[in-house]
Amino acid sequence: MTEQMEFWKGKFGDEFAERLSVDYDEHYKKLFGITITKLNEEFIFNIDRNSFILEIGCNQGKQLEILEKQGFNNLWGIDINKKVLSLAKEKKSWNIIEGSAFDIPFKNNFFEMVFTSGVLIHIAPADLDKIIDEMYRVSKRYIWCFEYFSEQCQEIVYRGHTNKLWKNDFVRLFLERHPDLKVVKQKKLKYLENDNEDVMFLLEK
Repeated sequence: MTEQMEFWKGKFGDEFAERLSVDYDEHYKKLFGITITKLNEEFIFNIDRNSFILEIGCNQGKQLEILEKQGFNNLWGIDINKKVLSLAKEKKSWNIIEGSAFDIPFKNNFFEMVFTSGVLIHIAPADLDKIIDEMYRVSKRYIWCFEYFSEQCQEIVYRGHTNKLWKNDFVRLFLERHPDLKVVKQKKLKYLENDNEDVMFLLEK
């Protein structure tokens, strides 16, 4: 188990779940001037609502909840923190299990789409290839991510902790690792209150 996994499985991960108890649309509108619902519509509007979809690092399922409201009905999530899993499992319409992105507990090509939201940034750069390969393995067609962006890998002190967060060009990392992937769409979103950027991107096999 990595240092970062121990961190998120423990007290910090529990406390993060409490901080995440917000209205996601209002949260994103305050950060970027656009709701997550609108971003979802821009990126995955044409994907079949019956598709099997997996969120890696689902936490308590805020994004899954929005996807469900948008008509998706085969939603799965994995996480390593037991507290957030218990919160996510309160939604009986979702398929929530304990699992790690290092060894996703599903067979090859099981999901039409696999996605992350603020998860890859917490993976140590030396470990990213393994995560990317696992996401690629279980995805039949799409990989969808929303992560911090930087042209070069850059470590950020995260709430007083080091070795826990990195900005990166994740699109480039996926394409270098799996050149057959194609960029369907990508969009950089600047924060309203500073010059930092996030990026949402959709890749297709």
